[in-house]
Amino acid sequence: MSGEKDIVKGRIKEAVGVLTNDDKLRTEGKTDQAVGKVKQAAGKVVDAAKDAAKKTVEAAKDVAKKAENAAKSMRE
Repeated sequence: MSGEKDIVKGRIKEAVGVLTNDDKLRTEGKTDQAVGKVKQAAGKVVDAAKDAAKKTVEAAKDVAKKAENAAKSMRE
């Protein structure tokens, strides 16, 4: 969410910079937009890592359960 805020804030700064012919403000706006895009990308990476970790844990639990069942059937 904060990434989107940075992008919007940057667009506004850049537009004001263009309208007022303020190169510093225009540059700040572009920087804010870039920061927002990086935050969004980082958020996607974190989400993907969480999903992968969750799937790995689920798979490990399934394997452990199958191993436990196999061990039980060998004892019987």
